[in-house]
Amino acid sequence: MASMCKWTFLQAMCLVVSLSMAVPENYEDDIDVNFGPNYLNEITEEDQMEGETPTPSPEPCKGSVFTKWDKLFTMLENSQMKENMLLQYADDIIKVELQSLREEMLQFVAQYGGSCASAVENSVRRAGIQTETRLQNALDRVREVSADQSTQHDVALQQLLAASVNQTTRLERLENECLKLGGRGQASQAKSVQTRHLMQEVTETENGGRLEKTLAGISSELQTIREQLTLYTKSVFANSFPSGCDTGLLFPTRSSTAHAEVSPKTPFQTNAVTICLWVKPTQVLNKTILFSYSTTGNAYELQLVLNGRSVFFTVDGETHLVQALGAAQEGHWVHICAVWSSQQGLASLWVNGQQAASSPGVAEGHELRSKGSILLGQEYGRFFRHLSIPDTFDAELAFTGKMTGVNMWDRVLNSKEISQQARLDGSGCGIRGNVVAWGVSDIEPKGGVKLIY
Repeated sequence: MASMCKWTFLQAMCLVVSLSMAVPENYEDDIDVNFGPNYLNEITEEDQMEGETPTPSPEPCKGSVFTKWDKLFTMLENSQMKENMLLQYADDIIKVELQSLREEMLQFVAQYGGSCASAVENSVRRAGIQTETRLQNALDRVREVSADQSTQHDVALQQLLAASVNQTTRLERLENECLKLGGRGQASQAKSVQTRHLMQEVTETENGGRLEKTLAGISSELQTIREQLTLYTKSVFANSFPSGCDTGLLFPTRSSTAHAEVSPKTPFQTNAVTICLWVKPTQVLNKTILFSYSTTGNAYELQLVLNGRSVFFTVDGETHLVQALGAAQEGHWVHICAVWSSQQGLASLWVNGQQAASSPGVAEGHELRSKGSILLGQEYGRFFRHLSIPDTFDAELAFTGKMTGVNMWDRVLNSKEISQQARLDGSGCGIRGNVVAWGVSDIEPKGGVKLIY
C-alpha cells in the first residue's frame, strides 16, 4: 500500500514538472505572481514518511494545516493560473496587431482606391473608342468593296451589251448576204444558215464564259465580306446588351440564395398586367423562374417560367397558364412579353415581338393584390418573406444567365408597343413600365447576382 501511494505521488510530481516546463519563460513583459510563503506549498520529508509520528514543531503562523494533496492541487491551480494569464496576454497582442493591420488596409484603400477606379474607367473608355473605330473602319471597307464590285459589275454588263450589239450587226450582214445569194440554191442557203448559227453559238459561248467568270468572282468576294461582317457583328453583340440597354443582371451560378428583389415604383392593385424582359439563359432545364410576384395571400400571383425551351406564364397558380413552345435557346438573347387581362381571362405570350401563344379563360375575373414582392430568377413559393423566414430558395429553380430590360405595366400593351421593345438593335430599353421601370426602379441583387455594365 505504501509503495502504491509513493508511485501515485511520483506521477503527480512529474505532471507538475511537465506543466511548468510547458509554459514559455521569455516574454517582453515579466509576469510576477505572488503565491504566498513557500512553506505552505512544500511537501516535507515528514509528510512522505508514513507510519511515523510527526515531531511537534513550532508553527510559523496561525494558518490552516494543508495536507500533501492540498498542496499538490494548489500547485496545479497556480500552474493553470499562469497558463491563463499567458493566454490572455497572447490574445491582447493579437488583437492589437489585427487592429493595426486593419488601419493600414483602410489607409491603403483610401489612398489607392480612387486611382484604380479611374484607371479602370479610362481603360473601358479606350476599349469602347477602339471598338467603335474598328467597326467604322470595317463598315468603310465594306462600302468600298461594294462600290468596287458594283463598278466591275457595270463594266461587265456594258461589255456584254457591246458584244450583243456587235453580234447583232454581224448577223444582219450575214442575212443580207444570204438574201442576195438567194438564187444560188438551197444548199448555199443551208450552209449560210449553219454558218450563222455556228458563229452565234461561238460568240455567245465566249461572251457567256467571260460574264460567268466575272459574276462568279463578284459573288465569291461578296460572300466572303458577308461572312466577315457576320462574325464581327456576332462578336460585338456577344459582349453587349440588346435593344440599347446599358446595364444587366448576371446570374452566374444556380444556388439557393441567388436572386434579385425588385421594388415597384408605386403600390398597385389591378386586373390587367404586361411583363416584358430580355433574357439570355446559360442553361435551360425543366423549370427555371424568370419573374415571380407573390403576396401574403397568394405566393403564386404571377410567374414567368422557362421549361426547357418553352415559356410558361401563370396567373393565380399553375392551373391557369399559357405556354409558348421553342421560345428560348441557350446562349441567345430572347425578348419575352406576358400579357393578361381579367376580362374573359385573355392571356398571351410574345416572343421577339411576335405573338407566340394566346389562351382565354386564364384566371378570369381575378384581381392582383397589392403590397407583394417581385423576384427575378427565383420564387418565394411557400417560403414567403412575410413569414420571417430567411431568403433561402430551391436551387433547382434558380435562373442562370443574363437578364435586362425588365418592365411591368398595370395595363395591356398593344402589338406595336411590344414590337418596339423587341428590336435587337433598337432603343427599346428606353420604353419603361409604370409599375417596374428598368433603370429607374430599385433592384437589389442578392446571393452572388451581379449588376454588370
